Amino acid sequence: MHISDGVLSGYVCAGGYAITFATVMTTIKRIKVDNMPKVAVMTSAFFVASLIHVPLGPTSVHLILNGLVGVILGPAAFVSIFVGLILQAFLFQHGGITTLGVNTIMMGMPALLAYKLFDLRDKFNFKANEFIFGVLAGIGGVFLGTIILALVLITTGSEFVGVAKYALLAHLPVMIIEGIVTGFIVSFLMKVKPEILRKDRR
Repeated sequence: MHISDGVLSGYVCAGGYAITFATVMTTIKRIKVDNMPKVAVMTSAFFVASLIHVPLGPTSVHLILNGLVGVILGPAAFVSIFVGLILQAFLFQHGGITTLGVNTIMMGMPALLAYKLFDLRDKFNFKANEFIFGVLAGIGGVFLGTIILALVLITTGSEFVGVAKYALLAHLPVMIIEGIVTGFIVSFLMKVKPEILRKDRR
Protein backbone atom coordinates (compact mmCIF):
# COMPACT_ATOMS: atom_id res chain seq x y z
CA MET A 1 0.00 0.00 0.00
CA HIS A 2 3.07 2.24 -0.05
CA ILE A 3 3.24 4.96 -2.69
CA SER A 4 6.71 5.41 -4.18
CA ASP A 5 8.54 8.61 -5.05
CA GLY A 6 7.68 10.23 -8.37
CA VAL A 7 4.04 9.14 -8.42
CA LEU A 8 2.33 12.06 -6.69
CA SER A 9 2.44 15.77 -7.46
CA GLY A 10 4.47 18.14 -5.31
CA TYR A 11 1.32 19.77 -3.92
CA VAL A 12 -0.10 16.44 -2.75
CA CYS A 13 3.23 15.44 -1.15
CA ALA A 14 3.53 18.81 0.61
CA GLY A 15 -0.05 18.58 1.88
CA GLY A 16 0.64 15.07 3.13
CA TYR A 17 3.67 16.24 5.11
CA ALA A 18 1.74 19.17 6.60
CA ILE A 19 -1.13 16.98 7.83
CA THR A 20 1.24 14.28 9.08
CA PHE A 21 3.42 16.64 11.12
CA ALA A 22 0.38 18.36 12.61
CA THR A 23 -1.09 14.99 13.62
CA VAL A 24 2.24 13.73 15.01
CA MET A 25 2.62 16.87 17.14
CA THR A 26 -0.91 16.40 18.47
CA THR A 27 -0.74 12.68 19.21
CA ILE A 28 2.84 12.48 20.51
CA LYS A 29 1.83 14.50 23.57
CA ARG A 30 -0.49 11.68 24.62
CA ILE A 31 2.19 8.99 24.76
CA LYS A 32 2.97 8.02 28.34
CA VAL A 33 6.58 7.26 29.22
CA ASP A 34 5.74 3.86 30.68
CA ASN A 35 4.03 2.91 27.41
CA MET A 36 7.15 3.42 25.30
CA PRO A 37 8.11 -0.31 25.30
CA LYS A 38 4.63 -1.17 23.98
CA VAL A 39 4.95 1.50 21.28
CA ALA A 40 8.35 0.11 20.30
CA VAL A 41 7.01 -3.47 20.03
CA MET A 42 4.04 -2.45 17.88
CA THR A 43 6.24 -0.27 15.67
CA SER A 44 8.48 -3.29 15.11
CA ALA A 45 5.49 -5.50 14.28
CA PHE A 46 4.19 -2.96 11.77
CA PHE A 47 7.67 -2.48 10.32
CA VAL A 48 8.21 -6.20 9.68
CA ALA A 49 4.67 -7.06 8.53
CA SER A 50 4.43 -4.36 5.86
CA LEU A 51 7.91 -5.09 4.50
CA ILE A 52 6.79 -8.50 3.23
CA HIS A 53 4.79 -7.63 0.12
CA VAL A 54 3.43 -9.76 -2.72
CA PRO A 55 3.40 -8.23 -6.25
CA LEU A 56 -0.06 -8.36 -7.80
CA GLY A 57 -0.39 -6.81 -11.25
CA PRO A 58 0.31 -3.06 -11.18
CA THR A 59 0.27 -3.00 -7.38
CA SER A 60 1.34 -5.17 -4.43
CA VAL A 61 -0.34 -6.36 -1.26
CA HIS A 62 1.01 -7.04 2.21
CA LEU A 63 -0.12 -7.21 5.81
CA ILE A 64 -0.41 -3.76 7.33
CA LEU A 65 -1.57 -4.37 10.93
CA ASN A 66 -2.57 -0.70 11.28
CA GLY A 67 -5.87 -1.79 12.81
CA LEU A 68 -4.08 -3.86 15.46
CA VAL A 69 -1.61 -1.03 16.13
CA GLY A 70 -4.52 1.36 16.61
CA VAL A 71 -6.37 -0.99 18.98
CA ILE A 72 -3.33 -1.50 21.22
CA LEU A 73 -1.71 1.95 21.11
CA GLY A 74 -4.66 4.29 20.69
CA PRO A 75 -3.59 7.83 19.69
CA ALA A 76 0.09 6.79 19.82
CA ALA A 77 -0.56 4.56 16.79
CA PHE A 78 -0.05 7.45 14.37
CA VAL A 79 3.43 8.19 15.72
CA SER A 80 4.27 4.47 15.74
CA ILE A 81 3.34 4.09 12.07
CA PHE A 82 5.19 7.29 11.16
CA VAL A 83 8.40 5.95 12.72
CA GLY A 84 7.93 2.56 11.07
CA LEU A 85 7.51 4.15 7.64
CA ILE A 86 10.59 6.35 8.15
CA LEU A 87 12.68 3.26 8.89
CA GLN A 88 11.28 1.39 5.90
CA ALA A 89 11.91 4.30 3.54
CA PHE A 90 15.48 5.00 4.65
CA LEU A 91 16.69 1.46 5.37
CA PHE A 92 14.98 -0.50 2.58
CA GLN A 93 13.71 2.17 0.13
CA HIS A 94 10.23 0.74 0.71
CA GLY A 95 7.77 3.51 -0.04
CA GLY A 96 9.25 6.93 -0.64
CA ILE A 97 10.76 9.98 1.01
CA THR A 98 8.62 12.57 -0.78
CA THR A 99 5.51 10.46 -0.21
CA LEU A 100 6.25 9.71 3.45
CA GLY A 101 3.60 12.14 4.64
CA VAL A 102 0.90 10.71 2.38
CA ASN A 103 1.86 7.12 3.26
CA THR A 104 1.62 7.96 6.97
CA ILE A 105 -1.85 9.44 6.51
CA MET A 106 -2.88 6.42 4.46
CA MET A 107 -1.97 3.98 7.24
CA GLY A 108 -2.00 6.17 10.37
CA MET A 109 -5.43 7.76 10.09
CA PRO A 110 -7.13 4.36 9.69
CA ALA A 111 -5.25 3.20 12.81
CA LEU A 112 -6.87 6.03 14.77
CA LEU A 113 -10.25 5.02 13.34
CA ALA A 114 -9.63 1.41 14.40
CA TYR A 115 -8.86 2.63 17.92
CA LYS A 116 -12.18 4.50 18.10
CA LEU A 117 -14.05 1.61 16.52
CA PHE A 118 -12.68 -0.95 18.96
CA ASP A 119 -13.58 1.21 21.95
CA LEU A 120 -17.24 1.07 20.89
CA ARG A 121 -17.28 -2.47 22.31
CA ASP A 122 -17.99 -0.98 25.74
CA LYS A 123 -21.42 0.04 24.49
CA PHE A 124 -22.40 -3.51 23.58
CA ASN A 125 -22.48 -6.84 25.36
CA PHE A 126 -21.97 -9.54 22.76
CA LYS A 127 -20.65 -12.95 23.73
CA ALA A 128 -17.45 -12.45 21.74
CA ASN A 129 -17.25 -8.69 22.16
CA GLU A 130 -13.49 -8.26 21.80
CA PHE A 131 -13.24 -10.63 18.83
CA ILE A 132 -16.09 -8.98 16.92
CA PHE A 133 -14.80 -5.45 17.39
CA GLY A 134 -11.24 -6.61 16.82
CA VAL A 135 -12.33 -7.98 13.44
CA LEU A 136 -14.11 -4.72 12.63
CA ALA A 137 -11.05 -2.71 13.63
CA GLY A 138 -8.74 -4.87 11.50
CA ILE A 139 -11.01 -4.66 8.46
CA GLY A 140 -11.67 -0.96 8.98
CA GLY A 141 -7.96 -0.12 9.16
CA VAL A 142 -7.23 -1.70 5.78
CA PHE A 143 -10.48 -0.54 4.16
CA LEU A 144 -10.01 3.13 4.99
CA GLY A 145 -6.36 2.90 3.97
CA THR A 146 -7.29 1.59 0.52
CA ILE A 147 -9.93 4.30 0.14
CA ILE A 148 -7.32 6.97 0.92
CA LEU A 149 -4.90 5.26 -1.50
CA ALA A 150 -7.52 5.30 -4.26
CA LEU A 151 -8.42 8.95 -3.67
CA VAL A 152 -4.79 10.04 -3.68
CA LEU A 153 -4.10 8.17 -6.92
CA ILE A 154 -7.21 9.58 -8.58
CA THR A 155 -6.24 13.16 -7.65
CA THR A 156 -2.86 12.55 -9.30
CA GLY A 157 -4.37 11.89 -12.73
CA SER A 158 -7.12 10.08 -14.59
CA GLU A 159 -4.59 7.50 -15.81
CA PHE A 160 -4.44 6.14 -12.23
CA VAL A 161 -8.18 5.42 -11.97
CA GLY A 162 -7.70 1.85 -13.18
CA VAL A 163 -4.83 1.27 -10.76
CA ALA A 164 -6.92 2.68 -7.90
CA LYS A 165 -9.78 0.26 -8.66
CA TYR A 166 -7.36 -2.65 -8.93
CA ALA A 167 -5.74 -1.73 -5.61
CA LEU A 168 -9.13 -1.74 -3.89
CA LEU A 169 -9.96 -5.21 -5.21
CA ALA A 170 -6.49 -6.57 -4.47
CA HIS A 171 -6.75 -5.58 -0.81
CA LEU A 172 -10.08 -7.32 -0.16
CA PRO A 173 -8.36 -10.58 0.96
CA VAL A 174 -6.00 -8.51 3.13
CA MET A 175 -8.99 -6.92 4.88
CA ILE A 176 -10.41 -10.33 5.75
CA ILE A 177 -7.07 -11.73 6.94
CA GLU A 178 -6.25 -8.67 9.04
CA GLY A 179 -9.73 -8.65 10.54
CA ILE A 180 -9.42 -12.27 11.67
CA VAL A 181 -5.83 -11.83 12.91
CA THR A 182 -6.72 -8.69 14.87
CA GLY A 183 -9.81 -10.34 16.34
CA PHE A 184 -7.89 -13.36 17.63
CA ILE A 185 -5.01 -11.28 19.00
CA VAL A 186 -7.20 -8.88 20.98
CA SER A 187 -9.29 -11.80 22.28
CA PHE A 188 -6.11 -13.49 23.48
CA LEU A 189 -4.82 -10.28 25.09
CA MET A 190 -8.12 -9.76 26.86
CA LYS A 191 -7.71 -13.17 28.48
CA VAL A 192 -4.03 -13.03 29.44
CA LYS A 193 -3.25 -9.30 29.80
CA PRO A 194 -6.43 -7.18 29.61
CA GLU A 195 -4.72 -4.04 30.95
CA ILE A 196 -3.03 -3.62 27.56
CA LEU A 197 -6.40 -2.82 26.04
CA ARG A 198 -7.62 -0.46 28.75
CA LYS A 199 -8.16 3.16 27.64
CA ASP A 200 -6.17 4.58 30.54
CA ARG A 201 -3.12 2.54 29.46
CA ARG A 202 -2.99 4.02 25.97
